[in-house]
Amino acid sequence: MAPPPVDVRVTRDDDGIIRVADGGAGPDFTLAVLDVAGAVLTWPVLGDPGPPTAEIHDVGRAQQWLWAVYGERVAAAVHACATGEPAGTRVPVDPTTLAADAARLGLGHWAARWWPASHLDGIPALQPDVLGLELAALTHQCQQLFEGSRGALDDFADFGDQPDDCAAELIEDHRAALAPLIQWWRAASTDTAHQLERVLRLIDDAADGAGLDGPELRRLRSVLDRPGPAATAPLDPATLFARSDGYALAAGELLVSGGRLIARGSGTNDWRRYPPGLVDASETAVSWTARALGARRQFEVDVVAHSAAPATGAPLAAEVRVNDGPRKRVALARRDDMWTGRTDLDLPPGETRPRVELGVLLPGFDPGPGPETGAERDAIRALVRRRLAAAAQPVANDAPPHGSSSAPFLAEIAATTDEDY
Repeated sequence: MAPPPVDVRVTRDDDGIIRVADGGAGPDFTLAVLDVAGAVLTWPVLGDPGPPTAEIHDVGRAQQWLWAVYGERVAAAVHACATGEPAGTRVPVDPTTLAADAARLGLGHWAARWWPASHLDGIPALQPDVLGLELAALTHQCQQLFEGSRGALDDFADFGDQPDDCAAELIEDHRAALAPLIQWWRAASTDTAHQLERVLRLIDDAADGAGLDGPELRRLRSVLDRPGPAATAPLDPATLFARSDGYALAAGELLVSGGRLIARGSGTNDWRRYPPGLVDASETAVSWTARALGARRQFEVDVVAHSAAPATGAPLAAEVRVNDGPRKRVALARRDDMWTGRTDLDLPPGETRPRVELGVLLPGFDPGPGPETGAERDAIRALVRRRLAAAAQPVANDAPPHGSSSAPFLAEIAATTDEDY
C-alpha cells in the first residue's frame, strides 16, 4: 500500500532559488544527493527518506520532472512561486514511482561516495563495477530527471551541469563486469535473478540509446534475446568479482621507530576530508605516538589504508595540533596497509600528557575541520550493517520491492559473501 501524502514547504530566497523541503539537513555523509535538470535533490540517508528536498535554480527546466516526483500540486506551487506569488506555502506531495526510483538512485550515488568500508570494523567494500552498472541502469530508468536525450560520448560536454546523468559513462567505465554479471544472473536464485535481469535489460536499452557498442554489449544483447538454460550449480558472486589488490591487514603491534614513549592516542577520522578509497573508515583507523629521541620530540602518525588505496600518487596528509598550538601538516606515505608520517614537534620539557588533535585529509579536496560527527558516523555504520544483514537473508514475502531505496543493491548482496571481512 502506498504511503500517505505528506506536506512540503515551498519557499523562495533572495537569490531566486526555490526550495521544496520537508525537514532539516545534516553532515554531508548523511545525505544522498542527485543533480538533476535545473535543481539539486537531497534525501536523508538515516531514517525514512520521504520526499526529497529540492533546491531549484531553473524552474523552466525543472518543470519536466517536478510533477512526476512531487505531484501536480507541488509543481503548480513552484511555478506560482517563481512568477511572484507569495512564497512559504505548504503543499501536499503525491507519492510517485519516479520519486522512489530517484531516491534509490540518490542512495546508490551515496554508497559510491560514502560507504564506510573497513577491515577494522568488518564492513566489506562494495565492488565498484557491480555498483556502477546498477547505477547506470537506475540512471537510465530515471532519465526523466535529466533534460534532453544523450547520444554518443562526444556529446557529453553539453551536460556539464548534470554530472549524475551518466548512464553511458558508467557503462563504458564498468563494461568489463558485464560478463560476470551475466554469469551471476544465470546462476542466481529467483528473486536476485529478477533483479539482475532488470538491471541488465536497462543497461542494454541505455547502451542502445547512447550508440555504444563492443563485444561485451553485443554478447549482452545476444544473451537477453536467447537466455538459454540457467546454470545448475550455485555460484558465489564474490568469486566473480574478486579483488586482486593483495591487500591484507597487518596483525599485531605496529612497527615503532625506537626512542622513549611519551604518549599515544587516536585521532579523528572525518570522512568529509578525503575522497573514497583512501582510508579505512573505522574510528580507530587514525592513531599517533609521541616519542623522545634524545632532545628531539618526534610525532608519528599511522592511518590504516582502505583496501583499494593506491600504493603511490595520493598526497594524503595528517593535520596535527598540540596543546592548542598552530595546526601542522604532515605528509603521509603508503607502507603496506598503512599510511605513515613523522614530524618533529616542540613540547615543553617533561610533557607527558599532550593535548593532541589529529585528522587525516587530502589537500585540495579538504573542506577543513568541521564539528565532531562521531555519532552520525556510528549511525551510518549501523545502517550499513542492517542493509548487509538484510542482503544476506533469503527474500521474505514482506521484503521491500526492488525499486525501494531500502532494498539491497546487487553490490551489497555480493559483499555479504566476501570472506576477506
